[in-house]
Amino acid sequence: MKISTLRNHWREEALRRGLSPRDVDLLLADVTGRSLAWLFAHGDEEADADRFEPLIARRFAGEPLQYIRNRTEFYSREFYVDDRVLIPRPETEILVEAAIAQVPIDATVVDIGTGSGCIAVTLALERPDLRVFAVDASVGALAVAKRNRDAFGARVSFAASDVLEAIGARVDFVVSNPPYIAEEEIATLATDVRDHEPRMALTPGPQGTEIIERIYAGARGARVMLEIGYGQTEAVTRVAESHGYRVDEVLRDLAGIERVVVSSPNG
Repeated sequence: MKISTLRNHWREEALRRGLSPRDVDLLLADVTGRSLAWLFAHGDEEADADRFEPLIARRFAGEPLQYIRNRTEFYSREFYVDDRVLIPRPETEILVEAAIAQVPIDATVVDIGTGSGCIAVTLALERPDLRVFAVDASVGALAVAKRNRDAFGARVSFAASDVLEAIGARVDFVVSNPPYIAEEEIATLATDVRDHEPRMALTPGPQGTEIIERIYAGARGARVMLEIGYGQTEAVTRVAESHGYRVDEVLRDLAGIERVVVSSPNG
């Protein structure tokens, strides 16, 4: 079938369903193995509808585009993702930028709940002086993270660990985008998030701060830098202070939401 015929039909259907027509274009580009620019300029060329239509059906069923394509961009790099890991968000780049700027030279850094490995791999590539460890309780997530580490040739060591339990080395800095959504809020999330992204990467329990509590409890005097959810600054500050930490700085995302907490041990 001609590309223009497929494209026009499914773009209209995407709009009717409240989805971006660009999703159609990206999946068509994947099926043809060509760029978007080529796709737009070669509407009379043939495309394999039998390969394309099952992909767009998955998107219309609510599956995130990143899982269908098995990739997403983070910090100007393309990372492999699938449904074993949370899809990296642009907000997490704020955490990475802050860590790149603030982690001391030659420090040992641990990324807790590494998921796709996007934080740990990016830190290792941008700061090759660092010793970077990454941990996750999910063996499936670690497999994805290792795939990304190997693809980029980053120096990152991995361990299956519940927070810092498997790390025996001295830790200077902890970074994490932990699950922070309160359990009762899961039902309010968008369908593609609620029904497709791993639940353990979204919520730690009823309060939303359960993993954050455990990170501070096990941080062993390391500085801690965390991504947090909307409206969580006061709760996270209380958690930090209860474990002998002070909040040094709170960074906002592009929407003005307090997104990253930077903290240090008292004394």
